[in-house]
Amino acid sequence: MEQPQVTLKRVPVLDLSQEIMELKPQLLRSIENVLDKGAFIMGENVHEFEREAAEYLGVQHAIALNSGTDALVLALLTAGVGPGDEVVTTPFTFFATAEAISQVGAVPVFADVDPRTFNLDVNRIEEVITPRTKAIIPVHLFGQVVDMDPILELADRYGLYVVEDTAQAFGAEYKGRKAGTIGDFGCFSFFPSKNLGTYGDGGMITTNNAVFAERVSMLRAHGSKKKYMNELVGYNSRLDEIQAAILRVKLPYIEEWNEARRRAADVYRELLDKTPGILLPAEEFYGRHVYHQFTIRVLDGRRDEVQAKLAAKGISSVVYYPIPVHQLPVYHHLRVSQPAAELLAGEVLSLPIGPKIEASVQQFVAESVIEALR
Repeated sequence: MEQPQVTLKRVPVLDLSQEIMELKPQLLRSIENVLDKGAFIMGENVHEFEREAAEYLGVQHAIALNSGTDALVLALLTAGVGPGDEVVTTPFTFFATAEAISQVGAVPVFADVDPRTFNLDVNRIEEVITPRTKAIIPVHLFGQVVDMDPILELADRYGLYVVEDTAQAFGAEYKGRKAGTIGDFGCFSFFPSKNLGTYGDGGMITTNNAVFAERVSMLRAHGSKKKYMNELVGYNSRLDEIQAAILRVKLPYIEEWNEARRRAADVYRELLDKTPGILLPAEEFYGRHVYHQFTIRVLDGRRDEVQAKLAAKGISSVVYYPIPVHQLPVYHHLRVSQPAAELLAGEVLSLPIGPKIEASVQQFVAESVIEALR
């Protein structure tokens, strides 16, 4: 295969520069409008973004917050999860998922993952449910939705809440329904690297339950419906007005961007198909993967070697996640064997991807992976 002409000296995991360049006129007008109006907290853009996001997702209520982590915390609090309760979740995720459980005083209980999808193995959940279990948090990792029907069946049978961690899956689908609209709560992050990201921090909770929506809205504003009439001990967890304005500019492009990520994933699949020593990410029949990450598995203990060889050629790659959550120092007292999660932690490698990545760059990356494995 002929070596592509790649002018980049460095290939980042995600390059936002082209997106910013293309959207800059709209972004600057939107930010300038906020400055002109002088409403910086809970203004028009926050309320309009909530309406537009709910409409796009097909859910009744969307409540904008200051981070995805706060979304998880406030969802659990709204569900009444607290000290003495247990919440089942995955050991193969970012720490914030389990951290939120601990923040409300509950105990994270881990069920192992399916090494094909990186998501919760739905066949392992019931075995860890106890009389203290109050909720399940499935994490739609890397942009692929967890198989939700078995989880909903378990939740119905045991009287559990389902809190979807949708931080990496904005726009992903499960049997025609958007991720984050299937359980009792959907929790989103708008961290800059996400498929829909701010240029700061941001988050959101979605729900079809009006009572839950009202409670979340109160919790984000110091536990009040009306200023200076605090009814709950709450938080200061409001999405910034300027970040909401940025999200309103970007939201209309999310379908286009997600489809571009899917095309980029197809390019990688074609270039890396049947490459010895790696496994490509699975895409399950029941959903629409939006490829927040394109994560391969490098076999035979060669992941770190391959990553180092890519770095030597200027190609950035990331290990999500090098230590399963149940093996982190903070949870040393909870350690139990989670073989699939532990296996993945030593094999996974996320390659550069994004809606603006060029096919020639992908070819360079793919050829570099193949060369590193020789």
